[in-house]
Parts: sequence; C-alpha cells; structure tokens
Amino acid sequence: MRIVLLLFTLSLTFSGYSQTGIEQFQNEIDMTVWKPFKKAFETLDGEELNAIYAEEVLRVTPQGIDTENVFKAKNLKRFKTNKAEGVSIALDFWFDSRHTNEATSYEVGFYRIGFTSKDETNYSYGQFHIVLKKINGHWKITQDWDTTHINGNPITASDFAKKAALKF
Repeated sequence: MRIVLLLFTLSLTFSGYSQTGIEQFQNEIDMTVWKPFKKAFETLDGEELNAIYAEEVLRVTPQGIDTENVFKAKNLKRFKTNKAEGVSIALDFWFDSRHTNEATSYEVGFYRIGFTSKDETNYSYGQFHIVLKKINGHWKITQDWDTTHINGNPITASDFAKKAALKF
C-alpha cells in the first residue's frame, strides 16, 4: 500500500511540474512571439513581423503553399501600402488549443483583423494553426496555416466571440 501511495504522490508531483513547465514555455512564447507579433502587425512593421518566423517556413493559406518565404516579401509590400494609404490594423486573437513541450508548440486559435481607413473599419476573421520551434534559444514560427472557412462555412464575428481576445 505504501508503494502505491508513493507512486501516486510522485505522479501528482511530476504532472504538476510538467504543467508548470508547459505554462512557463507558453508564457515565454506569449511574450517573445505573440506580443511582438501583435505589435508588428498593428504598427505595420513587416521586418519585425518577418523576424518572428524561422528562416525556413511552411506557410499554407487558401491561396496555396509557400515554402520559399514569398509571404515575407508580401508582408513588407502590404504593410508599406497600408501605411501609404493611411490604413490602420487592429489584430486580436485567442487560442482554442495549445500543445507545448520544451522545444515545440502547436497552437490553434481564431483571429480578427480590423482594417480602418477613412473612419470605416472592416473585419476579417479566421482560424490559424501554428507550429513553433525553439531555434538557437528563441521561439520561431516554422509552420503557419490559416483559413477563413471551416467545413465550407465562413468564419464570422460570432465564431470569434466565443472567447475573449488575449491581452498582453
């Protein structure tokens, strides 16, 4: 009986430690990836946004697969155009699920992007699936997939409203 009690106690100790470790990794990702990601998006800083990604990235959108980092050049061009046209962007998102260990994190969530131009705001909604890897001591996005539809249905404000947006 003592052995069973000891094993039970040890399993609780290790599972608690693991959960604490996972939360620490996710907090680190929040501060070093997601907070700067949101800031780069909202300040239209394409170079800062691109720096959050690894050198080799698999990017998948409804438009296709990018394994050559074409999206990085498009980020620079899009943000430059947005600045020139006086467009401001507000990015909000939340996680539906996160699976993290010390070297890899798989994160799924929903986003809302508000584009404001001439006192009019239009919103775009979507879902993302992101893989992050710790590379040379820094968390980097290595895979980025997003869509604006699930099962053929557009993602809407009501889908986004299921949870509160993250605050950093």
